[in-house]
Amino acid sequence: MTLLSVEKLSLEFAIHKAVSGVSFHIDKGEMVAVVGESGSGKSLTALSCLGLQPASATISGSITFDGQDMVGASEAVLRQIRGKRIGMIFQEPMTALNPLHTIGSQIGEILTIHQPMAPNAVHARIIELLEQVGLPHFKDRLGAFPHELSGGERQRVMIAMAIANKPDLLIADEPTTAVDVTIQAKILKLLKELQKNMGLAILFITHDLTIVRRLADRVVVMSKGEIVEQGLVTQVFHAPSHSYTKHLLASEPKGAAAVLPANPKPIMACDQLKVYFPIKKGVLKKTVGFIKAVDSVSVAVTEFMTLGVVGESGSGKTTLGFALLRLMKSEGRIVFLGNDIQGWGHSAMRPLREKMQMVFQDPYSSLNPRMTVRQIIEEGLLVHRLSSTASERLAAIEAIMEDVGLTTDMLERYPHEFSGGQRQRISIARAMVLRPTFVVLDEPTSALDLSVQAQIIDLLKNLQAKYALSLMFISHDLRVVKAIAHHIIVMHHGVIVEQGDAKSIFEQPKQDYTRALINAAFMNEVA
Repeated sequence: MTLLSVEKLSLEFAIHKAVSGVSFHIDKGEMVAVVGESGSGKSLTALSCLGLQPASATISGSITFDGQDMVGASEAVLRQIRGKRIGMIFQEPMTALNPLHTIGSQIGEILTIHQPMAPNAVHARIIELLEQVGLPHFKDRLGAFPHELSGGERQRVMIAMAIANKPDLLIADEPTTAVDVTIQAKILKLLKELQKNMGLAILFITHDLTIVRRLADRVVVMSKGEIVEQGLVTQVFHAPSHSYTKHLLASEPKGAAAVLPANPKPIMACDQLKVYFPIKKGVLKKTVGFIKAVDSVSVAVTEFMTLGVVGESGSGKTTLGFALLRLMKSEGRIVFLGNDIQGWGHSAMRPLREKMQMVFQDPYSSLNPRMTVRQIIEEGLLVHRLSSTASERLAAIEAIMEDVGLTTDMLERYPHEFSGGQRQRISIARAMVLRPTFVVLDEPTSALDLSVQAQIIDLLKNLQAKYALSLMFISHDLRVVKAIAHHIIVMHHGVIVEQGDAKSIFEQPKQDYTRALINAAFMNEVA
């Protein structure tokens, strides 16, 4: 029986049509995956099913959920459906979660807004949900705020909120984008179990076709706002009829890192680096212990080198990157370009900032929503006075835009007008336009489709060769790390459990934890 029916859906903005004539359906208990590259209209289609399309969009066609017409439905009707009968997992958890409310209160709110519950019942259900999504230890961290969680942890909290009221339909917009590979397998297994045990229908939006192959019943392929192919997963994957589908199936990061030169110069190093966060309890907030986010870590990065940093969410990968760039307080020695910079103040660090850059994990929250793309990329050039004239700055901006696969006619647009993958490319352009020496890339390809991942990896390799660029590449996707890293460190609970050259790590891992990460990344086991 059909639960959701979309017929000839179109979404048009003043300057372009984002979705054109899209039609598909989802039966009760069925999982349908919508795949396509960034900007193909996948997320807009999903948002429209809940009446969450941008106010500036003109919508036409019909969307029917269990007999209820969703196009033009009143806010009162939509509120009864949102969060109760249709759950939504948003692509960017940091922007979807309220930064001023604890995770416990946010999960509790989604429960109590639709049904009255006693406080003890709410608390018990919150704990149950967190256990379901792989966060059992969070029973003691319900008072934590979103910024205190890793990207993967925030995503799992979003999933807990989406399934809280046992909906009939779950819309999952890139639900494993920010999740490490081992948790990804658990989340996908959880979704499959929910589909089976609860008769839950799932609309699964993704750019990762390896997930679709093992998870979905049917697949809808979108390109430039239109459906180019749809059908059973087995049929589409084994005998694709459209050239675009064939292109997607063939797209993935390939190759390996270039050979390092003999005796490369040291760029960035740390020795016995520590980042501890105090655990405070009681009315007086007395420190009762410490979370050892980074515990006595020593690494070194030379010119032309890419250091891959892998590990599960919360292992300390991002914290290590922040500490090396002096964006977070730490203890231990940090040496950049021969200077021991640990303890340097803001004024002393400023001349070095153009040489050390960061590409953040969440592109939406790291881009100023009030600035155009041109202003965002130009800001660093102005701050560091790297171009003397406006024409020089524009030439540099246009060149880097082309390098990251964006067009110059996008320069006067704002971040909210781009897809998640396009925003990530803007973030990369902002960092690379300064021609830095050392760049920390925190999950730089997590929001990108497979073909663009390959483009970004090739871009980074080219920039590295041309400018003797040194990279710290933080990722949970070992398939991407394998294509770019020279040396790899594996982190777990703040310490390095294994390290070595990429070839030896992938071919002869010594630790069970490393083997588990590799198996999860390359086997993609869901069931």
